Amino acid sequence: MVRKNSHDRIEIKVQNIPPPPPRPLYPPPYPWYPWLIPMFFNINIILFIVSMYINNCPAHSRTCIGAQMLQRFAFENVHDNPLLGPSTATLVKMGALDAIKVIQGGQQWRILTCMWLHAGVFHIFANMLSLLSVGVRLEQEFGFVRIGLLYILSGIDGSLLSALFIQKTISVGASGALFGLLGAMLSELLTNWTIYANKLAALTTLVLMILINLMVGILPHVDNFAHIGGFVTGFFLGFILLIRPHFHWINQTISPFGYYGQPRKSRYKLYQYIFLILSIIALIVMFTIGFVFLFRKVDGNDYCSWCHYLSCVPTSLWSCDPQCNSTRSGNELNLKCLNNGKSKSYMLLDGNDMMLIQELCANLCI
Repeated sequence: MVRKNSHDRIEIKVQNIPPPPPRPLYPPPYPWYPWLIPMFFNINIILFIVSMYINNCPAHSRTCIGAQMLQRFAFENVHDNPLLGPSTATLVKMGALDAIKVIQGGQQWRILTCMWLHAGVFHIFANMLSLLSVGVRLEQEFGFVRIGLLYILSGIDGSLLSALFIQKTISVGASGALFGLLGAMLSELLTNWTIYANKLAALTTLVLMILINLMVGILPHVDNFAHIGGFVTGFFLGFILLIRPHFHWINQTISPFGYYGQPRKSRYKLYQYIFLILSIIALIVMFTIGFVFLFRKVDGNDYCSWCHYLSCVPTSLWSCDPQCNSTRSGNELNLKCLNNGKSKSYMLLDGNDMMLIQELCANLCI
């Protein structure tokens, strides 16, 4: 500032301007660009189209849905597949989870491939809608590496639990991986509790959504073991992969130098470290026991007589264990469901494929 005094002398006063604060050591995070979850979405869609092409319903059935318009992409009859999709034989050929083939045939690769296949239009529509609505937001917040690991590992453990407990029907779908994302959202909320504003509202909404989805799993022909396995794995992985620094640590890292006069706080709270250690131990135990049982060809129902109720609860409206009478004439198989009286004939290339026959019986008894 410049000023003249009465003696015509010029006085210059220099004001002390404080230097700008240093750049934060940990700047506020920016959202990740989501590309992995959309890629998973495209893979699932492409594989479903490929499965319909390989299925080629008009080549082996006269009761296909949309045969004139869709030609070889036509859907199987609703009595064979009520979800509007390919046949059971096609899904098995492409890598569906067939417990007998996994345990006795040494085809453990099906534990991974089954999570990319879907039984029909309704099935893939519901799963892909959930994948985009949940997965994209998580990838934006935590990045593709952590969410990719979470998705794959949850899907594998869901398939592993399903192979140990459901050995009469095949299983396909991304539901195990999707439930892993839901489980991780719950553990992320718990371990990062201090940074959330509406804690109880978020927790209540998330728990209700999880419970509703698990309750759907007690209906027949829904693989709830994949849901449960994926959810538990995702829940523990969330404590490891989605842990975030607590609120006070974030404040001190983005504040000007010297603003905090107190000693600097630890990045994570004690309970976050406890959750992380316990989750690592739990996951090691789960995967070790699961794969040991799988390679020793163990039927999980032999060790847990009531666990089958976790996947299906029988009522007066449906049966969880459909029974059929069967007669054979060459490659022709005639089935009659004892639960609803329906009967149907099938042409089988392998008349001794008991897993396929059980699956046809299950579809006939719907």
